[in-house]
Amino acid sequence: MAFVADDADIRAMYHEHTSGTTGTSLSLWWSKRVVREWYALFEARWRKWYGVDRSMNWAILGGQLVTPVSQRKPPYWVWNGALKQLYMSSYHLSADRIQDYLDALDRYEIEYIYCYTSSAYALALGAKKSSRPARRLKVVVTNAEPVFKYQRELISDVFDCPVRETYGMSEIVTAAGECNHGRLHLWPEVGITEVACNNKFLEPGVTGDLICTGLLNEDMPLIRYRVGDRGSLEISDETCACGRTLPVLEQIEGRIDDVLYTVDGRVIGRLDPVFKADLPVQEAQIVQERLDLIRVRYVPGAGFTEADRHSIAARLRDRMGNVKIEFDELPEVPRTAAGKFRAVINNMSAEELARIGR
Repeated sequence: MAFVADDADIRAMYHEHTSGTTGTSLSLWWSKRVVREWYALFEARWRKWYGVDRSMNWAILGGQLVTPVSQRKPPYWVWNGALKQLYMSSYHLSADRIQDYLDALDRYEIEYIYCYTSSAYALALGAKKSSRPARRLKVVVTNAEPVFKYQRELISDVFDCPVRETYGMSEIVTAAGECNHGRLHLWPEVGITEVACNNKFLEPGVTGDLICTGLLNEDMPLIRYRVGDRGSLEISDETCACGRTLPVLEQIEGRIDDVLYTVDGRVIGRLDPVFKADLPVQEAQIVQERLDLIRVRYVPGAGFTEADRHSIAARLRDRMGNVKIEFDELPEVPRTAAGKFRAVINNMSAEELARIGR
């Protein structure tokens, strides 16, 4: 409440909150004007870019509890006729239910999906293993999680459509959408995005903490707000091949809490190259327990062998140095309370982080 403007009446505003993926959820307040402008940007900056619109039937795979988690039979979704939206539960997306989800996409004549990356990947992986083809879509739009190369390739292949990454958060201090040339363009109307490390602002091309100032929500202004993600701005000032002059996010590495640290103090961000596209692994999560101990939680695919385990360990050591690596084979990698998949988790103690100056 301390961030809400004195002349704003929260009784006439919409209450939103962050997912609280790695900490306490933050309450946010939006006016009707902010809601309209925010969703107008969604129309302009991703639906329009990707050749879809509000008149089409679409599905969302998200973290809302639209059906009880304990439910064991379909439907695992609800139909929102006003928005032509099939809201599908990400909590019920397991191998034995993939057929139900694929049937629902056909039944409701879904033309595009908006979803967590991990949910789209799980659906695509299940479809690939099944005997029936998946519905051909116009686009799969991802949010909330980074898109790794092996995920993009499989999702695109199964649904015979492009995969487009988007970036944003409930705080609406920054947002970006991927163009058809694979570049993540920032939306300047939403906010100003800067990159910093140890309270020093960095040049484009250098990775650090994303620091954002919101321009859309005047009733609850967040100024130089640390969003909790790491990334970098693109160096080039050249116009993108798509013709847009919007600034570009060079990369999003993930949350500050979800990076690894080496004994010599280096920060290791995206680790998707550790899991090659042809590796028989359905899901994998890397957890740093100590500076010298990495745990790999994984769901093996058909044909997974001890040699594959050694291959993962070798690629991790190529990046982390001589660390101990332990493997936990699981039927499914746990999700957060919001249904999100965290590819990397840092569980190091505060004392150990302090010793390396973090």
